[in-house]
Amino acid sequence: MTLLDTLRAEALAAPESGIVAVMNHGRAREGLIPLWAGEGDLPTPAFIADAASRALAGGETFYTWQKGIVELRQALAAYYLRHFGRAFDQEEFIVTGSGMHAIQLAIDAVAGKGDEIIHLSPAWPNLAAAAGVAGARPVAVPLDYSDNGWSCDVGRIEAAITPATRAIFVNSPSNPTGWTADHDTLRAILQLARDKGLWIIADEIYALFYYGGARAPSFLDVAAEDDRILYVNSFSKNWAMTGWRIGWLKVHPSLQQVFENLIQYSTSGVAQFMQRGAIAALDEGDAFIAEQVERARQARDLVCNILSRTGRARFAVPQGAFYLFFTIDGIADSRQAAFDIVDHANVGLAPGTAFGEGWNPFFRLCFHRRLDQVEEAAQRLARWIETV
Repeated sequence: MTLLDTLRAEALAAPESGIVAVMNHGRAREGLIPLWAGEGDLPTPAFIADAASRALAGGETFYTWQKGIVELRQALAAYYLRHFGRAFDQEEFIVTGSGMHAIQLAIDAVAGKGDEIIHLSPAWPNLAAAAGVAGARPVAVPLDYSDNGWSCDVGRIEAAITPATRAIFVNSPSNPTGWTADHDTLRAILQLARDKGLWIIADEIYALFYYGGARAPSFLDVAAEDDRILYVNSFSKNWAMTGWRIGWLKVHPSLQQVFENLIQYSTSGVAQFMQRGAIAALDEGDAFIAEQVERARQARDLVCNILSRTGRARFAVPQGAFYLFFTIDGIADSRQAAFDIVDHANVGLAPGTAFGEGWNPFFRLCFHRRLDQVEEAAQRLARWIETV
């Protein structure tokens, strides 16, 4: 018997990230333009970093509130009032050690061994893997893809529900497709969850990265106060804070103590000086977000125009987030092709194979970078397409 044989089966079954495999292959290559990861190219802005630095220098390095300092939870409430027009008490917010941590806690709260969590596919792979590690079974329901774009057939979600189903995970705007649920779709999913007694885990991380208005439609627009919805979110995307690993949950106030306990037994809280930076992000960062969304819009249009001129790239223009999920005529295995694109085009893409079964021909391209880099990467990719 080996050491591996003594580990939990769920831990052993946790898959290697198909995105990281390509990143490890190409990250050291000189001149490579990395469009594989879900982050932009800007460092955290100074108004955020300086707030954290002042708190660090001021000695805010001790144990802190498990659920987050009051000032940060108040800033979150103010953020929701500004952007969603909803007034929430600071007790409805739980500060987590990243958006991924928020997802893990949401899973831990509603599902375990023998349970099932439905999610829409293609999907960021971490949700399915985290559910599996918790002992639950992720059940993928594919979005529909056509020349008209991506759409969600709520009937497919209903058909996937079994007695073991505990939750429906909805990421909108979506990573990797950019699909964004409209209010009718959100209402239909919510009514289904109500009828079946299911939880919804709402991943609305990209709500402000939306190209059809000030923000994307949200479950907050259609839900009642006592609906079974856990909202997971992150500081990573909006404020260029991916490396900080800080996020939050919005939960019904009656659940606050449960989630505070889950924080205690996982991370015991987020460093207080980092929370000061997060407060600055919320209070002072709206203009920064608006600038990033507009830059992403321009980058989206640029890369779509260049790739469409090849005559072989097929995609739906994303409604939200900052990814293009596309195919190339004649390419069936995106994983092998992603390595080849690194080697011969010096561009890093994420293979569709990383986002669930059935998406082998697709690639994900993150266009949240400087326009000159996006243009150069798209031109390199277009030249590579001409050779295959």
